Amino acid sequence: MVDLETRELEYFVALAEELHFGRAAARLAIAQPALSKAVRRLESRLGVKLLERSSRHVALTRAGEALLHHGRHALNAVAAAADKARQAGDRQAHLRLVIKPGGDADLLSGLLAAYARRPDARQVDILFGGATDRADHVRDGRADVALLYAPFDDMTGLDHEVLAVEGRVAILPQDHRLASRAELSLADLAQETLPRWKGVRWTGAPEGLEGPEVSDAAQVTQLIRLGRTVAVLPRSLARPQHPDLVYRPVTDAPDSALVLAWSQTDRRPLVASFVAAALEAGVLR
Repeated sequence: MVDLETRELEYFVALAEELHFGRAAARLAIAQPALSKAVRRLESRLGVKLLERSSRHVALTRAGEALLHHGRHALNAVAAAADKARQAGDRQAHLRLVIKPGGDADLLSGLLAAYARRPDARQVDILFGGATDRADHVRDGRADVALLYAPFDDMTGLDHEVLAVEGRVAILPQDHRLASRAELSLADLAQETLPRWKGVRWTGAPEGLEGPEVSDAAQVTQLIRLGRTVAVLPRSLARPQHPDLVYRPVTDAPDSALVLAWSQTDRRPLVASFVAAALEAGVLR
C-alpha cells in the first residue's frame, strides 16, 4: 500500500487544475521549485507518470486524470472529517436552525423553550432562508436543523419529524366569483390561474392555469390583490391575513405538514437533543 501525504495530494490537485507550475505555486503560496520537487516525489512513490511536461505545456496523463478525480474526493473527505470532529468536540458549538420568516406555525417559541430547559442545551442561532432553499442549508452544512413544509420541500437526504399537520386555504381577491363561498373544493379552483413556486414540485394543489412564477408569500399577496392569480397555501402560511383578500378552506386539498428536519448522516448529540426536546415537550403532534 502506497502512503500518500495530504499535502502532496493538495499540491498535485492544485497543479492539475491550473496546468501551470507558476500559477499553482502562487495559489499554494510556495516556491515553484518546491512544487516541482513534491510532484516528482509523488510520481516516484506511485511508480507512474502523472504529468507530461514541456517548456510551454503541462498536461495530465491518464494516471494523472485518475488521481485528480479521486484526489479531489479524498481531500473533500479529509476536510469533512476534520470539520465533523471539530463540531463533535466543540462544547460551545451553537445549534443553527433555518426557518422561513413566519413559517413556524407559532410553534417555534415553545420548541426553543423546551430545548432551553435541557441540561445540554446550547445557544440556538436562527437563520432565515427563502421559500425553497432551507433544505439545502441543512444538506450543505450551513444549518443543523430546519423547519420545512411537506410536500413542498425536497426531503432528499434528510430525516424528519412532523410538528403539525394542517389543511390548506384558498386566498382570493374580495371581488372574486368564489369569495362569497364559505368553503371551496379543488374542483372549484380547477380553472383558476395559480402561481408557480420557484423550485417547488407539484404539491397536490389544483392544476389550474399556469400563472406567474413566485418565490415568497409577499409576491403572491401582491399578485392576488392585483387579480393576477389565486393561491392555495397551508393555513399557517396564510397569516397574517390581508384586509383586501378573503381566505376560504379548501376541504379536499391534501394536508401539508410542518416538519423538523436534519441530515440523515448527522448523529451529533447536539442535533439529537434538539429533536428530543420537541418530542418530550409535546410540541410534535
